[in-house]
Amino acid sequence: MIPVAAIGLVVAALFGLPLFAVIGGAALLCFYSEGIDSAAVIVETYRLTASSGLIAIPLFVLAGVVLAASQAPRRLLRAFNAVLGWMPGGLAVVALVSCAFFTAFTGASGVTILALGCLLYPMLRQEGYGERFSLGLLTSSGSLGLLLPPSLPIILYGIVAQTSIDALFLAGIIPALFHLLINSSYAMYKGVRFHVPRTPFSRRELATALRGAAWDLPLPGLIIASIYTGFTTASEAAAVVAAYVLFVELVVYRDLSLFRDIPGLMREGMVLVGTILIILGCALGLTSYLVDAQVPMRMLDLIRGLIHSRLVFLLWLNLFLLVVGSMMDIFSAIMVVVPLILPIAQSFGVHPVHLGIIFLANLEAGYSTPPVGINLFIACSRFQKPVLTLYRAALPFLALMVIWLLGITYIPGLSLWLPRMALGGG
Repeated sequence: MIPVAAIGLVVAALFGLPLFAVIGGAALLCFYSEGIDSAAVIVETYRLTASSGLIAIPLFVLAGVVLAASQAPRRLLRAFNAVLGWMPGGLAVVALVSCAFFTAFTGASGVTILALGCLLYPMLRQEGYGERFSLGLLTSSGSLGLLLPPSLPIILYGIVAQTSIDALFLAGIIPALFHLLINSSYAMYKGVRFHVPRTPFSRRELATALRGAAWDLPLPGLIIASIYTGFTTASEAAAVVAAYVLFVELVVYRDLSLFRDIPGLMREGMVLVGTILIILGCALGLTSYLVDAQVPMRMLDLIRGLIHSRLVFLLWLNLFLLVVGSMMDIFSAIMVVVPLILPIAQSFGVHPVHLGIIFLANLEAGYSTPPVGINLFIACSRFQKPVLTLYRAALPFLALMVIWLLGITYIPGLSLWLPRMALGGG
């Protein structure tokens, strides 16, 4: 019966059975095959509720969906354009910074492409940027802010890997800025090559734009300052940010209505949270079985027999994670893959915080990796372009991502310097 049920589960997955059901079904079959009560899966879900960082997820999600539905993207875009628009390739750099800022709060690259794509794509084309460059820029930039606080994948990784979320927030800042710098340099080069006219710097426009976004711009600083001054924990900072965003959008800017808009936005956000928690609960049940069956240890013994160098291990890890990132959404990948690779990476001396940045950076790149990177298909739908066009458009930015990945993989200090300076320890 067990082989038949396993085959049925695989077939159902191929026909579109939700991922949480596939993972949960696999966990139940594994425990049943060992004669263990199926309640073991539920116990892991219950244990999840004791995680102190869990409450941060719904609060940051709420802040993200409220920002996405408001006029904040337009205000931020104008402010960044006033600050950076005078540079060579200024509008392209503005697009990169805006997408990074926005993704950091929404935690979802698809939301960024959908929300900002409609604003930025026609602006880039009107300024004289090529179609392929514009499409590639916006497609790859959708995931640009996943390493910046308060990114949901960082929080989720910290929960699953039992690693300090505060340290991960700090660890992602320099790699994210490094990525932004690489892409911005390429955008400036293309701006010169396309002979895009520069926007003259205007102090009046700068003052007006900054005044208009004066309540939106302090959000990242609010999070970082509140956590690392010891004033709040990550979960408390999430509550502060959610309350701040609601106050700003309802009272200060009045973009949204408390009774007309907020209930729907809360429902939208909590559907996303519920999806994450269901997958997480099922994945923890399957992970519990894999640990009991010593699967990670067997994998470790196999890898040690084949790979003896830390540098070679990191190279194969990057290749493996790029494939995972192109095949799975980032939340599922974190919950399924992290428990398997964590003990193996630690045996090769990879710091768990550094591993977290490598892991998330590879999944960020996987979003734009052909043939099935999710950003490619979201952009295909958003911009009404053939998917092969998106493949070609994304390749230059994917090449830049590979350079970036190699840098943060083999230079651990990019990830670890800031946490060590701010928090101390190894």
